[in-house]
Amino acid sequence: MLFAKSPGDSPDRRIIVPLDVPTLAQAKALVDQLPQVSFWKVGLELFVSGGAPILAELRQRGARIFLDLKFHDIPNTMAGACAAAATYGVDFLTVHASAGRDALTAAQAAATTAAQTAGHPSPHILAVTLLTSLNSRHLAFDLKVSLDPWDYVQQMAMLALDSGVAGVVCSPQEIAAVRQVCPVPFQIVCPGVRPDWATAGDQQRTLTPAAAIAAGADYLVIGRPITQAADPAAAFARICDELN
Repeated sequence: MLFAKSPGDSPDRRIIVPLDVPTLAQAKALVDQLPQVSFWKVGLELFVSGGAPILAELRQRGARIFLDLKFHDIPNTMAGACAAAATYGVDFLTVHASAGRDALTAAQAAATTAAQTAGHPSPHILAVTLLTSLNSRHLAFDLKVSLDPWDYVQQMAMLALDSGVAGVVCSPQEIAAVRQVCPVPFQIVCPGVRPDWATAGDQQRTLTPAAAIAAGADYLVIGRPITQAADPAAAFARICDELN
C-alpha cells in the first residue's frame, strides 16, 4: 500500500493533542479552548464513556482524528473492530504490534475495505510497539522479555512494516531504531514527548518535541503539558514556536 507523508509545513499540524477527559462535555470544552489544534486523539476513557459522538463533533469542526483504542485480539476480532472503527472516518487507528502478523494484516485490509465502502479515506493503522510507561526493567522482570527496549521496538517495527500497516507508535528514544529498518514514508508517531519545562509524569522514555522531530518523528502526541497548563493555548503556541 502507499503511505501518505506527514505534513511538514507547520509544527501545529504535527502535534496531536489527547482528549484525555472522562466526558463528552469536557472534551467539547477542551476543543473549544484550543481552536488552533487541528489533530486530536480520542483514547479509551473518552470513547468508552462518550462513544462515537465525539468523533462526529471533531469531523464537523474539520479536525483530524487519532482513534487510539490499541486493539489486541485474534485476527478475526481485530479485523472486525478495525472495520467498524474505519466507518467513523478517523485518520489514525491503533492496534498492538504484539497481536502478530496475521492480525496486523487483517486489521489493515478490513479497515481499508470498510472505509472505502463508507466513503472515507482508509485510516492509517499504527502498530503500538511498546507502551511509553514501560522501561527495560519492566520488560525483563515483569514481561520476561530478554530484549532491551531499543531492540524490542525495532523488531515490532519490522513486523509492522512487513505486515503492511502505515506506521508505528513508539517512544521518542526509539525513533532511530525504527528508522534504521523502516524508512520514510513509514510513519512514526511518538507519545511521551515532554518540553523541558514540563514534568515527565508516568512517561519513562521521553524527549523534547524538537529533539523528537529532529530524530525523525512524523507526529508528536503531547497531552498534559498543554491540557493541564494554566493557559493551554499559550502552552500549545510555545511548543509550536520551539519547533519552528
